[in-house]
Parts: sequence; C-alpha cells; structure tokens
Amino acid sequence: MKIVRTDRELKMPIADAALRDLGHELILLPDGIAEADLIREVADADLLLMCYTPVTRKVIEAAPKLRGIVKYGVGIDAIDIPAAIEHEIPVVNIPEYAEETVAEGAFALMIALAKRLPALGRVMQSEGWAWPEPAWIGRDLAESTVGIIGLGKIGRSMARMAGAGFRARVVAYNPGMPAEEMAVHGAEKCETLQELLEQSDFVTIHAVLNDSTRHLIGEAELKAMKPTAALINVSRGAIIDEVALIKALDEGWIAGAGLDVFSQEPLALENHPLSALFGRANVILTPHLTFYTEEAMARLEAETLERCRELLDGRPVQIKSQDPRLRAQVSGVQFSG
Repeated sequence: MKIVRTDRELKMPIADAALRDLGHELILLPDGIAEADLIREVADADLLLMCYTPVTRKVIEAAPKLRGIVKYGVGIDAIDIPAAIEHEIPVVNIPEYAEETVAEGAFALMIALAKRLPALGRVMQSEGWAWPEPAWIGRDLAESTVGIIGLGKIGRSMARMAGAGFRARVVAYNPGMPAEEMAVHGAEKCETLQELLEQSDFVTIHAVLNDSTRHLIGEAELKAMKPTAALINVSRGAIIDEVALIKALDEGWIAGAGLDVFSQEPLALENHPLSALFGRANVILTPHLTFYTEEAMARLEAETLERCRELLDGRPVQIKSQDPRLRAQVSGVQFSG
C-alpha cells in the first residue's frame, strides 16, 4: 500500500523502517509542502501520516483510497475533521506519549524565568561574571501561585510538579471540571479565567486549540495579569493573541514569557510576525520541542505503528483521545480511555 508521511523533518526512523519492511511504499514529504503537491501525492494513497502540515477538505476529497489519517502527535487543529467524517476516513492521534515530557518542558521554562536564567546566561557569556544586583534577582516557586489553564493530563502533571514538588499554590481554570476533581489533582478551581490571571505569579497554558480557545489570552487577559507574572505556552501558539503579547512585553504588563509554540511556525530572526521577540532577556523561545526526548519519541513511534497497522489491516482504529472532535467519529473507530 502507499503511505504518505508529511513533516519528514521530524525523524521517525523506526516507524519508517517498519512500514517499509512490511512491504509498503512510503513517501516522505517536507514541512510546508504546498497543498497542490500534497493533493497530488495523496490521490492514490492508502494512509496519510501528518504532524504539522494542514490536511484540508481539498486534500481529503482528493484521496478516495484513504483508509485513515494518523496525527503522530496530539493536536488535531490542522485536520479538517468534519470533512474526514463526511468521507468516512478515520482520524486518530497519539495523545499520551508525551504528557509528562511536555509538562517537564513547561516547568523548565517556568523555573528558568523565575531564576532569570536567560538574562544571567547572557551576562555570563558577555562579561564572565555578574554580581548581585536587582536586575538579576529571581523568585521562589515555593509559596508562589501557579495558574494552569487546562487541567488535562499535561496540566495535571504540571500541577503535581508545582504543588507536591515545589510547594507552590496551584490554581486552575478548566470549565466543566468540578472543584472536587481538581482538588484530587492538587489544584484549586477558578470559576473564571480572570480570577486565575489576577492571582497567578506564573500562568501556564495546557489547553487544546479550538474555536473557544483561539486567542483566549488577549489584550484584556494580559492586562489582568500581575506585572510581575510570567506566561508559559507549550500548547498551541494561537491560544495567545501574539500581537497583544508583544505589546504586553513592550509596555511591561507582564514580566516575561516562555514560548514553545507559535501561530506561524517556524519562527525566523527577520520578516516574521514574532521576530520582535528575539533578543529579549525576559523571553525564552524554544522551537516546539518540549515533546522531543528519547523516551517520548520511542513511545510515539511505537504507538504510531500500532495505529497504522490497525488501519492498514482494515481493523477499527483505537481512539484514546477524549477530544470531542475525534469522539464524534462513527466509522472505522473504537474508543478507549
């Protein structure tokens, strides 16, 4: 069978070799491939694997043989799920491979901002030493307030690390989740986002991107934060109004930001909407790689292969995600978790 995998920059050597060893034709396409080129490749494809490349309605309608779409990762906002459902093409993601991993990445950003590590690293590289002065003073995580937006599996890991691990007070905003359930995971429930933003020393985002969360953090929300607070995002860039974020950093509405995700990826030093974020001592930018560890990639490849085998064998594909967009599927799927 013909398998198309986009985003070949993310190396999947074990999965790629296994699919080829099974006798399948595997076509690897680069990140940023034009829609027309992707349409040409999927016209006779049996399976489509993607990570970042948009899978639009046009792509789906151009692939009459397609048995399924596998997102080798978590977020599914780049896939036109309604179009896939209309054409009875199952869509599956790999939601559990990096829960702890991404939470660790978010925590690393948070503690680096708290301890002024970017600024200290720069002065050490340029001057060789720094004496104690207000520019370098950090803050404790213990007894600070960490606000978590989205208390799913990654958010829960973050809550445990911050609360049980570092003795921070943890508050969370997750509409629909009862306070009792949040308490089990070590978090106090905030009824409104405003309530969380006003009291948090660190705000960390762990929500999915959908119509209700796009630009969830805008100018009004950034102004509601403490001027001493830091914002961390390892979920999806478009959850933040990034134009408003630049303004917030320029005008001192917040103290800093740690970002691993961006609306337009990849970033660039010049001629990018977020180029202005480079070179700031109170901003940490990482290239959407908080998921990228040896252990997480091993889990990702193994489970991606499992889902591919199910689809290629004509079996129902296992959906572990609780995302209602995936749970709305009725053809060729079975639900677990």
